[in-house]
Amino acid sequence: MASGTFPRTVVHVDMDAFFASVETLLHPEYRGKPLVVGADPKIGRGVVSTCNYEARKYGIHSAMPIREAYRRCPHAIFVRPDFASYERYSRMVRVVLDRFSPRVEPLSIDEAFLDMTGCEHFYPSLRAMGLAIKEAIREATGLTASVGVAPNKFLAKLASDFDKPDGLVVVEPGQVQAFLDPLPVEKVWGVGQKGASRLRAHGIATVADLRRRSLAWLRREFGPAFGEHLYQLARGIDHRSVEPYSEPQSMSREITFDVDVEDPSRLRSVLASLVADVGARLRREGRWARTVTLKVRYPDFTTITRRRTADRAFQDDDRIFALASALLGSVDTRRPVRLLGVGVSDFVETQQISLFEDDTRSEAVSRVMDAINQRAGRRLIKRGRELYRPGPPPSSP
Repeated sequence: MASGTFPRTVVHVDMDAFFASVETLLHPEYRGKPLVVGADPKIGRGVVSTCNYEARKYGIHSAMPIREAYRRCPHAIFVRPDFASYERYSRMVRVVLDRFSPRVEPLSIDEAFLDMTGCEHFYPSLRAMGLAIKEAIREATGLTASVGVAPNKFLAKLASDFDKPDGLVVVEPGQVQAFLDPLPVEKVWGVGQKGASRLRAHGIATVADLRRRSLAWLRREFGPAFGEHLYQLARGIDHRSVEPYSEPQSMSREITFDVDVEDPSRLRSVLASLVADVGARLRREGRWARTVTLKVRYPDFTTITRRRTADRAFQDDDRIFALASALLGSVDTRRPVRLLGVGVSDFVETQQISLFEDDTRSEAVSRVMDAINQRAGRRLIKRGRELYRPGPPPSSP
């Protein structure tokens, strides 16, 4: 498909500093002051979930250690996350988006894609379309959103991030290269810090520089998959469709690390945290699963998946972690890891009773932890395996 011909109109909606904005809405006294949502700085452990734009002026950002955030801005307001409120406002936003299109793909609690193809004639312009969505969200929630309108998902997401907060950027089909070419290569999805360093070492600093390189050269230097990926996105080509939500056939959590991880012990502790999230959701929705899938992505974009199916359905964290940990041991963790993910699938509604295995204790512990954490509004209680201990992993999960 030529870069100048696109059949779709895609909108990306990204709520501005969502957690912090909800906190300010609920607590007007926070308005205009640096606000950090995350761990308790008095404890000194944990990270920043998000912060408002006043706090960002001090260099604070998501995933920063809370101790460093406090050092940079000790007079900021630090609050623990109120996930129940965030989920409530997220549902309100979703109700608004569903009024505009039947094809809404939620990416997270605070962002989503809309396929507006065929709806263009309802609005005087694509800009008017974006403004209508923004105003509807503001009227329903009191919150601001940044919106990108473009011919595909890659461009729409870039556009929504271009003029935050409360931004609106429209990329017309004929403006694709004019929009992309001046951007730094870091803006290309999947490049990251190390990828950008490698590209800059070859004199590639902008998307325009990247576009001048041939597909053969990119494949040779960065591998067939990632080379093709760079070639396509530098030309604004993205064939992915907007996929509306449907009843999940699997549940998963994954994390892309800011810096590639080379310590297997750190991977194991992160895996335990991902398992805890997946397990809590599995129990909350009253399901049992039979298959665990591990996903590992390396810096060159090579992605490995491993899966294992158990004889009996499970719902507790211990059995999920045991299977996931064994899968992690089967992949090469001597290489740096860019992304780690875990998922469960093959759902059943009830658990088969076994005469030989008794999982009731593990399930009971998981449910007690769920109840305490739900009352606290955060994961107050964690298993020891989630703590990062540098060094070789223990012999058993």
